[in-house]
Amino acid sequence: MQIAIVGLAGAGKTTVFNTLTRGHVQTGGYGGMELHVGVVKVPDPRLDRLAEIFRPKKIVHADVTYVDLPAPPAASEGRAGTDELPPEHLARLREADALLHVVRAFEDPQFPHADGSVDPWRDVERLDLEFVLSDLGVTEKRLERLKTSGHHGTPAEREANDREEAILLRLHASLVEGRPIRDEALASDEEKAIRGFRFLTQKPVLVLANIGEGDIARAVEIEAPIRERSTHARTLVDALSARIEMELGDLAPEEAAAFMEDLGIERSGLDRVIALSYRLLGLISFLTAGPDEVRAWPIPDGSTAVDAAAAIHTDLARGFIRAETVAYEDLVTLGSTAEARKHGKLRAEGRTYRVRDGDVLEILFSR
Repeated sequence: MQIAIVGLAGAGKTTVFNTLTRGHVQTGGYGGMELHVGVVKVPDPRLDRLAEIFRPKKIVHADVTYVDLPAPPAASEGRAGTDELPPEHLARLREADALLHVVRAFEDPQFPHADGSVDPWRDVERLDLEFVLSDLGVTEKRLERLKTSGHHGTPAEREANDREEAILLRLHASLVEGRPIRDEALASDEEKAIRGFRFLTQKPVLVLANIGEGDIARAVEIEAPIRERSTHARTLVDALSARIEMELGDLAPEEAAAFMEDLGIERSGLDRVIALSYRLLGLISFLTAGPDEVRAWPIPDGSTAVDAAAAIHTDLARGFIRAETVAYEDLVTLGSTAEARKHGKLRAEGRTYRVRDGDVLEILFSR
């Protein structure tokens, strides 16, 4: 699970990266070309509660990898700005499962906006356009190649090429009109046909307005117009003061709580953004609990019990017999697996059972 942090120069991408990863990468470089990678644990208080019951040797959280990428240069005639990024950076961008788009919503006379004014929606549209242009270039190159080589090969290969061409023509028309690919209702076989292109506008996006300390009380007001305009599919919007959140991360828990109270912050923006990132990826967590470890396992929403078994180990999926399942709420209320079984809250589920967020599973399998 990898999320690329993107945005224009001066938006505060690296500050957001430091906030999320508790890192101390130097900020204020205005578009330096360094790439930073950090792994973040997904906050899940359910694990702590289960640990009180099972007293495990360790607790293992689900995690998300964040990649802080430099801002792409502006597009030039005939070439998308993203194509000017170093190959490693462009590869990281295309390999990401989702994008966290940081937009500047703070004033700072010491670091004036390159355009002379702060306008979050203008900046959203500008980077969106760069990604549209990048995907347009990819589709046009492939369509040009299909015109010549697509009519060769076996009948099955020609049929596959014709199907791919039809999909790309449809996506190209959408991109020409400025619509991202994620707005297209693609069937599963169509998704599979274009998976290798790793289109940028197909990725889900979390737009994060980076606000100033003085605007924390107005966060909802600032993000509202961005949310109203962000009508594309699989798009979420949130706001936080990355600078303040980074400072909170350097404080002891008691000091951080007092600082948050002074600023009127009810919940850490860090936890909120990580939770939104997880949701953006379409993930849920099932849980396992025992004396060795209590653990959260990320799986796509809609996964079955055998999918959950495979997430733990392929051998469990291959020899799957059943999943003994209890809802987290029932388990903590009753206090033990034995009590859950006694009260009929522990269920035996088969291969096709659709796992719910917070299910506590034990996979039974044949060796």
